[in-house]
Amino acid sequence: MTSQTSKISAASGRPGRESHSGTPDPEQIRRAPKVLLHDHLDGGLRPGTIVELARENGYDGLPETDPDKLGVWFREAADSGSLERYLETFAHTCAVMQTREALFRVAAECAEDLAEDGVVYAEIRYAPEQHLEGGLTLEEVVEAVNEGFREGERRAKANGHRIRVGALLTAMRHAARALEIAELANRYRDLGVVGFDIAGAEAGFPPTRHLDAFEYLKRENNHFTIHAGEAFGLPSIWQALQWCGADRLGHGVRIIDDIKVADDGTVQLGRLASYVRDKRIPLELCPSSNLQTGAATSYAEHPIGLLRKLHFRATVNTDNRLMSGTSMSREFEHLVGTFGYTLDDMQWFTVNAMKSAFIPFDERLAMINDVIKPGYAELKSEWLFRQTVSTSGSVDS
Repeated sequence: MTSQTSKISAASGRPGRESHSGTPDPEQIRRAPKVLLHDHLDGGLRPGTIVELARENGYDGLPETDPDKLGVWFREAADSGSLERYLETFAHTCAVMQTREALFRVAAECAEDLAEDGVVYAEIRYAPEQHLEGGLTLEEVVEAVNEGFREGERRAKANGHRIRVGALLTAMRHAARALEIAELANRYRDLGVVGFDIAGAEAGFPPTRHLDAFEYLKRENNHFTIHAGEAFGLPSIWQALQWCGADRLGHGVRIIDDIKVADDGTVQLGRLASYVRDKRIPLELCPSSNLQTGAATSYAEHPIGLLRKLHFRATVNTDNRLMSGTSMSREFEHLVGTFGYTLDDMQWFTVNAMKSAFIPFDERLAMINDVIKPGYAELKSEWLFRQTVSTSGSVDS
């Protein structure tokens, strides 16, 4: 049964409203303030760092030891269509992230790289339980990563960029440590950790297996997102929201299965899709990653286009920058090229993300009003002046 019916125009994401901000070029996209909510620390390492850490820690399992070739290998493995080969990529990155020094370095470089790409706020997730093979405790893992993020913020500032990074602690849904990791996230919630997540294969490992962790976090008034609706579909989204109480949906792209578009442009939203839109539940969409995992066949067919037109709380994210060979700027370049998005659209996605962040309301509002909106206003003014110059001409008297 459907619950809401509306009609959209295939040509416009904002029916009846003309944009005057212009299509941004790659340099403007890079300079535009961006907000990232879904990015995995072990999926964003620099290839050169992996090679160096492997050498320092005696790890000899890398498929390539040349940084450029290794970067290509990661992207090709992620594109291979083989789940086993895709998961192997994370085995290599996690293998070199087993010491305090390695975690600190990876976290610091993560913050630097994002800031260089114009990201002003990011929430980076990782699973502490995957970094214990070198003898670290869960607490030592969290502290090393937090210190690395702070160092990366300082380096970025020294290079003329500003970024704030919060950590999301992830529990693996096939394991049995979710409550322990949730308690860890709560202990460090005022020390750099902003929330909790579960990740891993959805099929066979529903979020309801970890209800004790989610109920604990709700009692503690803490925030959490859940990987749901990437591969398994609507049942995963429904459980994440209605059983577990997720604040956001990690991916959530399969909500499209509850939306029907007729040939005349009439759109019918099912009960779940209506609930997600009405409640303004944030969708952490990751276009390039979704293409790799088969959740979409092309950028043009990616549900983000329709979800944007229907005004879902859609956000743009990278997921795994190394495996997807991507960045926030590249994600937006693809979307601008595919859907003709303007600076107004970029600002819309960015404000959506900032509204959905797990930091206090007044801090989110300050980021929107004092950083994001002024940044886009400056870029829009550049475009307007360019247009003035290109359209003006001399008239003989």
